[in-house]
Amino acid sequence: MNPDDYCAQKVKASGSSFTLSFRFLEPARREAITALYAFCREVDDVVDACREPAIARAKLDWWRAELTTLEDGQPTHPVTQALAIARARFTLPVEQLTEIIDGMQMDLDQSRYADFKELQLYCHRAAGVVGLLAAEIFGYQDRHTEKYAHTLGLAFQLTNIIRDVGEDARRDRIYLPQDELAKFGVTSSDILHSRHSEAFVALMRFQTERAREHYARAFAQLPATDRKAQRAGLIMAAIYQRLLDEIERDNFLVLDRRTSLTPRIKLWLTLKTWLAA
Repeated sequence: MNPDDYCAQKVKASGSSFTLSFRFLEPARREAITALYAFCREVDDVVDACREPAIARAKLDWWRAELTTLEDGQPTHPVTQALAIARARFTLPVEQLTEIIDGMQMDLDQSRYADFKELQLYCHRAAGVVGLLAAEIFGYQDRHTEKYAHTLGLAFQLTNIIRDVGEDARRDRIYLPQDELAKFGVTSSDILHSRHSEAFVALMRFQTERAREHYARAFAQLPATDRKAQRAGLIMAAIYQRLLDEIERDNFLVLDRRTSLTPRIKLWLTLKTWLAA
């Protein structure tokens, strides 16, 4: 199996909504974004799949070393081999790829966040940097597009946090800021034991409004000259915003289930956004 096929298989297995937007890209950009996303899945899976933190740390250290080989031009893993091809075509700094690993490392070192400022660092590493790399692959003319891409990445991560509250709690992780839990009268125990309440709903409405503010800010930061080039990101945003709507419509029943969109809705949003951009 060649590196591109390996990455495509990895991305397909993830079942991510993002992959629909990749199909409309020209081959070189599609292969590059697939390689980037496969890398994100690889390092994320290290943290989620390893029950022993020491083993997970060792694996992340291996990936850090592998990024050094990528920079030296001798990568050994199919994903980094695919990234090597992508880096020959697009500006994908190894330092930013390393920041993604730093974000995964935070999941091993920290399971609670005191406030939103603390959470922002995690969101930057886990998703904001990914947004910057994706924007490079999609292409842009105006440097202001970088601000859009970073803010959009944060919006995606905030949406993931909302969607995955229960799933994360089962791993003893709570990404909702502790000071905001206290403000709304929700305890960590409520989250860990899936206690749905009016207080929890109010807390989640607050989180959802913040995510929506990030989407609005990102769209305002996107220069008109780069809108077409960045259509893939706009498709992801349309799907994720609809997901937020569905979660809110279901009264934030995220503690014991995972809300998802049907393939038909995602395809409709993809086509609508692509044609409108």
